[in-house]
Amino acid sequence: MNFLSQKLNVVITAGASGIGRTIAMAYAREGSSVFVCDNSDAFILSFKTENPDIFIQKTDISIFSEVESFFNTVSQQVSSVDVLINCAGIAGPTANLQDVEPDEWDQTIAVNLNGMFYSLKSAIPLLKNSNQASIINIASSAAFFGFPLRSPYTAAKWAVIGLTKTLAMELGGEGIRVNAICPGSVSGARIERVIQADALEQGKTVEEIKELYVKQVSMKTFVEPEDVANLALFLTSAYGRYISGQAIGLDGHTEGLTNSL
Repeated sequence: MNFLSQKLNVVITAGASGIGRTIAMAYAREGSSVFVCDNSDAFILSFKTENPDIFIQKTDISIFSEVESFFNTVSQQVSSVDVLINCAGIAGPTANLQDVEPDEWDQTIAVNLNGMFYSLKSAIPLLKNSNQASIINIASSAAFFGFPLRSPYTAAKWAVIGLTKTLAMELGGEGIRVNAICPGSVSGARIERVIQADALEQGKTVEEIKELYVKQVSMKTFVEPEDVANLALFLTSAYGRYISGQAIGLDGHTEGLTNSL
C-alpha cells in the first residue's frame, strides 16, 4: 500500500537500527528523501553499506551542539523538512527507584527527553518551511501506566506525551501536526535486552518474564517494527491530515503493566 502521494523530506533520529531503521526504510520505499542520525558506529556502518543513497550522520542526541550540527547539515541539502520522527531512546536501568544511580537517571532523561527537545528545537524552523509538516514522537505504552523497575524510562515517556500535546497546540495554527506513537513491546533485540534485565532483577527466567509481558497484552503478542512504520506513514500522509495532539497506543491493547507473575 502506498501511503504518500508525493515525495517528502523526512528526518529520523536513531534511524540506523531497530524501529528507526524500519521507519527509514518504509519512507525510502515511498520515494521520500530520508535523513538519518545515529550514535552507534557499528549501526551507522551497517546502514551505510546497505543504504548508500540515504544520508546519515553520527550524532549524540543528548548533546545539543551535535544535534544542531546534524540539522544544519540537513538544511544545506534541503530547504524544508516535511516529517520529523523522534525515535532516539534508551531503556535505562531496571531497578527499584531507590537503587537507580543518579547518573543512570540523568542519562535516561538526557536521551529520551532532552534529546527530543534538542531535535524539535533544531527542526521546527525547517518544518515551518513545509506546507504539510508533521512531527511524530516515539513514546511508549509506559506513558499510560506505572511501570515498576523502570522509573526513569517511564518518567521520560510520560513527559513526551505532555510535550507532544503542548507542541501540537503551539504549532497547530501553522499547520504543523504533532503526534506520539506509543508502542508496547516491539519484537527485536531491544526488548530482549529489557526482558533479560528484568529477569535478572526479579530472579526469574527469561521465559517467565517474556510470558508475563505477553499476558499483559489482550492480543497476546508483541508488535513488529513494521507496525510502527505503517502507523507513522499513515499519520504523516493525507489520511491523517486532521490528527494532531494524540498519543496513540500501538500495543495490542494493554490496560496496565506489572512486574510480577
